[in-house]
Amino acid sequence: MSVLLALNGRDVSELLANDPDELERLLEEVRPLTLKVRPPADLRGVKLEGRDLRGAQLPGAVLQEGHLEGADLTGAQLQGAYLYRAQLQGACLHRAQLQGAYLGMAQLQGANFEEGGKLQGAVLCGAQLQAANLRLAQLEGADLRGAQLEGADLGGAQLQGADLHEAQLQGADLRWAQLEGANLTGANLAGANLEGADMRGAKFARAVLTGV
Repeated sequence: MSVLLALNGRDVSELLANDPDELERLLEEVRPLTLKVRPPADLRGVKLEGRDLRGAQLPGAVLQEGHLEGADLTGAQLQGAYLYRAQLQGACLHRAQLQGAYLGMAQLQGANFEEGGKLQGAVLCGAQLQAANLRLAQLEGADLRGAQLEGADLGGAQLQGADLHEAQLQGADLRWAQLEGANLTGANLAGANLEGADMRGAKFARAVLTGV
């Protein structure tokens, strides 16, 4: 039988299904922690605040409302993961693979995606991304409708075809961002820095551009 959840090389799939309390204890006590899952691993509500999760293999994992505040997810594989309302404030997501992940309503204030986080096609509608570092992030085709991006660093970000309808981008740094074909209808860009940004074909109907 294929491993559903491996903890530092140990198959703990049975605990995931039958003894979640024991699994929670192991997740709390084992250090360093190396996680590897195969879909459809259900880790909703998991508590891993501040943990070292570098290189974790969590593609397709259900991490709904998971507590990952301040966790180090450098290089983590989270393609297609379900992170609805997950708590990721201040998390380190350098080089994390989040293509197609669902991060709707996730708490990502101050999260660090430096070095080009891969978020192509990810859903971030309503996500809280205030002051997040998304410099050079790859967000092509991402759904950022209603996302809160006040003061976020999006310098050089790849946002071609992204949907930023009614996104809040006040004071955001969008210097040299690639916004070709992006939808910024109704977005608030007051005080944002768009120096050098490529906005060919972008839609700005009803957008607030005060001080831009």
